[in-house]
Amino acid sequence: MSDPHKNKNSALKVQKGIEQPASFNPNAADQFQKMKKELLSAEEYVTGIRSGNRTILSKAITLVESSLSTHQSIAQQIVELCLPYTANSIRIGITGVPGVGKSTFIESLGLYLSKQNKKLAVLAIDPSSQRTKGSILGDKTRMEKLAVDQNAFIRPSPSAGSLGGVARKTKETIVLCEAAGFDIIIVETVGVGQSETAVHSMVDFFLLLMLAGAGDELQGIKRGIMEMADAIIINKADGDNIKNTERARREYLNALHLFPSSESGWTPTVSTCSSLHNKGIEEAWETIETYHKSCLSNGYFHKRRKEQELNIFFETINEKLKENFYSNKNIKNQFESIHKKILSGKISSYQAGKLLLDQYYLDLNKKD
Repeated sequence: MSDPHKNKNSALKVQKGIEQPASFNPNAADQFQKMKKELLSAEEYVTGIRSGNRTILSKAITLVESSLSTHQSIAQQIVELCLPYTANSIRIGITGVPGVGKSTFIESLGLYLSKQNKKLAVLAIDPSSQRTKGSILGDKTRMEKLAVDQNAFIRPSPSAGSLGGVARKTKETIVLCEAAGFDIIIVETVGVGQSETAVHSMVDFFLLLMLAGAGDELQGIKRGIMEMADAIIINKADGDNIKNTERARREYLNALHLFPSSESGWTPTVSTCSSLHNKGIEEAWETIETYHKSCLSNGYFHKRRKEQELNIFFETINEKLKENFYSNKNIKNQFESIHKKILSGKISSYQAGKLLLDQYYLDLNKKD
């Protein structure tokens, strides 16, 4: 048999192998230096944010969410410089159980507001795995029309970490969005756990979305969440579900009468809507506007804003103390052994905690 390499007329040819890339990217160092150079000054970030540059706004929010000390340092400068431009917005918190249609409702409301020439930012706190710290971050795909609206800005953020950390970073993101000129800030919660409390502490109006036709309407509803709500809307009031949503509306309305009156002087409203068919969306916005005007006139709006600032103040102290404690070198070295002693019953949890705290205070005194 003839050699195919020598026979030019043969259909059998041996292709040259694909050249393998080098194991080290020679451009990696240059790319790293480029990334460092791309970090702007705090003043440049603020100028970009104030001019409506969405790219710079997104980069500034990334700095706020970063755990790197260099990023945190410049992020705090940006937030401080943006604070004077944060008094002209309405902050709305929206919560509800998974499947209630939060994203569809927010998109319908957002598109309605956009037609009124209002600018809105949607900050969606996505569910994160406590084990892997990964999150879905899928709100942009669920709000396809709103995501491309020129008057809207959607920013999904992972909720991994403590509620205090989530509250602080989301509050700082709100400040940046307000400085960018957004009239309305919507904060969407995951609808599970205690994140509602964290979000309630940073918004002006708290909206609870509910479903009907899923058994006893009031069964399993936490009293605390209902007490926080300034309005309850039963979503998916369409088709065969209209009668169920109306019945649910009456039941929630009766339940709210049992709660004490709020400090704002506002009586929570209960209504129905169909986000899918844009029914009840305009009425929902009218409710929010009425609440806003009422709280401005009686002074509650500014009083609540000041209380929220104090809450963030205390949360910041708690978070920093916790962060410093767990990042302490001696605490890290002893943590695993103390952990094993607790599990083996060699030491009580109370005594173990005291030992680590004593070590922490000892280290602080040495620094002084």
